[in-house]
Amino acid sequence: MRGGRVAIVGGSIAGCAAALAAHRGGADEITVYERAAGHLADRGVGLAVHNSRYAELDSAGYMDADMPWVGLVRRRWYVRDRAAGPLGHEIGMMPFPFRTYNWGPLWHELRRRVPASVVFRPGVAVQAVRPGGEGAEIHTAEGTERVDLVIGADGYRSAVRAAAFDGVRPTYAGYLAWRGAYPESRLADPGPWATEDCVYVVFAGGHLIVYRIPDGAGGHRVNWVLYTAPPADLDLGLGGDLRLTAPTSLPPGGLTEALSSHLRYVHDELLPPYWGDLVRATTPDELFLQPMYDFTAPRYTADRVLLMGDAATVARPHTGAGAVKALQDATVLESAFATATNWPDALDTYDTDRTVAGAAMVDLGRRLGRALVEETPPWRAMDQTALETWWKQADGGGAFGGRELKR
Repeated sequence: MRGGRVAIVGGSIAGCAAALAAHRGGADEITVYERAAGHLADRGVGLAVHNSRYAELDSAGYMDADMPWVGLVRRRWYVRDRAAGPLGHEIGMMPFPFRTYNWGPLWHELRRRVPASVVFRPGVAVQAVRPGGEGAEIHTAEGTERVDLVIGADGYRSAVRAAAFDGVRPTYAGYLAWRGAYPESRLADPGPWATEDCVYVVFAGGHLIVYRIPDGAGGHRVNWVLYTAPPADLDLGLGGDLRLTAPTSLPPGGLTEALSSHLRYVHDELLPPYWGDLVRATTPDELFLQPMYDFTAPRYTADRVLLMGDAATVARPHTGAGAVKALQDATVLESAFATATNWPDALDTYDTDRTVAGAAMVDLGRRLGRALVEETPPWRAMDQTALETWWKQADGGGAFGGRELKR
């Protein structure tokens, strides 16, 4: 199947990958609509890619060694213990074969690889999508365009998904993720924390994950994520009842005093001193908050609409596979385009593979959320053997880091 007009809604990592997939699959005209007018590469938070998933994506041409990364080897687990020193008591260590990336530089490298023939339209919001059996319409303030296929790569609040599956809504999981990233030079003492170590600092009702990411200029940034459920009576300032409305993230500098106070309690009272100081070193304009939620669309395609990345499925970040899954979506899409003889066959091939993969990752995210936040074990009583047994049960089928791509 060659030719056709493809519209991609969303120009972030998933959107750039979709553009590469459509081009390699043979589409004649590709247009990417990105509502943000600014430079997406300014975003600076971290993500991790399992070495095995990287090898698959490298082979498929969606990642390569020129994209700045930091190699991790181990995952160390700590719990607060005043007698154990500033790092806390290490209850266990596991292999951790991951590469870490900075979202902004990774987006920049993917964007640079998109061919010049692909038209990017920044600052253009898609107001509506009208799917149909023989094509679809894209409506913007500039007018209406008819295309052969619309790819929704526009995130968890996807307008494209709403056009295809209006009843699919994110569901609040009952807890929050605080995130921060800043230059490594700000660490008072980087020595106790090896560059190749990912750190899990665990406590009753939550945990902190810390790892380094590239800064895009040859150095490193500290990247951390803290998961915990806030007190039931705390005013989150997120608007409405989160059980009934789609959750909203708070951007850098947007935390309420109540949320900031709870974060201070966690890093002062629940984390070992070294890791508490690491979180405390984050400035308000480097700190943002994400309510945890998950969902998956019942299908990844409907008529001439196709969903990718977070527009199709949002699994909780515990899975270590958010960006990986979006890039895997692209590899399957390219293959479907290249092997099918018509649009319906291409969409069916893509849907059959990715709908199953999305459901599996949502299930894993929920299972890890229960194990790491909602129903945490007695960490202080754990040792290496107990930790390994617990993790094997929490991970289930071993999908942490993403499912293996089918060939």
